[in-house]
Amino acid sequence: MRPLRYSINITLDGCIDHRAIPADEALHRHAVETLERADALIFGRVTYELMESAWRPPTPQGGWPDWMDSFAQTIDAAKKYVVSSTLDQVDWNAELLRGDLGEAVTRLKEEPGEGLAVAGVQLPLALTELGLIDEYEFVVHPRLAGHGPTLFAGLSNHVDLLLVDRLELDSGAVAMRYEPRRWASGGLPPDRSAVSRRVTLQDPPKTRPGPGDRSGLSSGCGIQSHST
Repeated sequence: MRPLRYSINITLDGCIDHRAIPADEALHRHAVETLERADALIFGRVTYELMESAWRPPTPQGGWPDWMDSFAQTIDAAKKYVVSSTLDQVDWNAELLRGDLGEAVTRLKEEPGEGLAVAGVQLPLALTELGLIDEYEFVVHPRLAGHGPTLFAGLSNHVDLLLVDRLELDSGAVAMRYEPRRWASGGLPPDRSAVSRRVTLQDPPKTRPGPGDRSGLSSGCGIQSHST
């Protein structure tokens, strides 16, 4: 079964707003490496639209630094699945996921391959509730933002994690990878049927990255959003 991995940028005081994240060459290089571990990306509607508006060709007027090119090319070429209750179609090398979230993602995990990557905030929260995420990476930046939003607000039960890898980037950010402790110890994932009734995904209001936001829309898996 393909592992489902989640990676996100976060400041030392817990802020995950992409506009608060200092983006640089080292971060984008790490994001490319993480994207290349995934056969496909799973987005919610907001993250999909944010990433499409930021990275889908053609290159925006004024361009971007050369060190962003590799990330832009990698995410443009990646296969994408979009969880949405409002979109009728998607066309950025993407297809919609319909029906029960747990069943749909489980089917994707059961396909052969190297792995899947999920991005955003609300969608990973729902998948955590369902016990479907196999690896968490938090790229912790040495910055105090002084505001939110924060991760996993509303999580119904705590999830114990085991550190499995640690990488310090040139910028001073530290990428820490964890597995759920019950997975690492050979235990079983949570009973998905017990939480599936609590997991609902509603498409939030549409947002777009403003000027200067583009470079922050990358994380360990190439994605960052303060919404779905």
